[in-house]
Amino acid sequence: MKIVLTNDDGYDAPGLKALAEVAEGLGRVVVVAPKSAQSGVGHLVTMRTPLRVETAAEGNLFIVHGSPADCTRLALKAIADDADWVLAGINQGANLGSDVYQSGTVAAAREAAILGIKAMAVSQYVAPRWSVDWQAAAWHLSQILPLLMQAPLAAGQFWNINLPSPITAEAPIAHRFGPLDQHPHKYRYRQDGEFYHYEGVIHDRPRMAGSDVDVCFGGQISITRLSI
Repeated sequence: MKIVLTNDDGYDAPGLKALAEVAEGLGRVVVVAPKSAQSGVGHLVTMRTPLRVETAAEGNLFIVHGSPADCTRLALKAIADDADWVLAGINQGANLGSDVYQSGTVAAAREAAILGIKAMAVSQYVAPRWSVDWQAAAWHLSQILPLLMQAPLAAGQFWNINLPSPITAEAPIAHRFGPLDQHPHKYRYRQDGEFYHYEGVIHDRPRMAGSDVDVCFGGQISITRLSI
């Protein structure tokens, strides 16, 4: 099995390294990831200008001067067109509810689903005053990734996984399937002359009982089956 890895935090992000640690036990891994952080770019794609790609010496790392969706497109059309899966993440920060429409991580998985390839996006919620334990994130992902890769996905569907926080590798965490929360964030814009500053706090966002936000913020691994 060939697995393409990508993300939106950049090719050298610790979350991508944690994801590779898990994926390398499941198949042949090819990393096609952005040169720099691309958080919040959504499903941006490049079509009118060439995409520069740097190839690392080890031969399985391709650094793309483009977006996460660009990375998936290049991987499946030119670099690893025989891939069986595209895994995006592990993102530093949750991608829950309406986040999935602005997330570059989720867009990378969505692009794979558009092209008919199985995919999942993986994110790590970061609670206030908590630093991500990437080894713990990798361990918990290793417990559920094989299960999800064997679970049924219809054409056009893909997985969106969010790990709760705080977590440790010593304590087991339950996982739960839930729908995408439909509540908008609580946010506002503060005016400063001709500038408007976004102000919002993700941690107190409204949520529907049983939704992905509710599950993850409640301390369980949230799993949602999304469709294009």
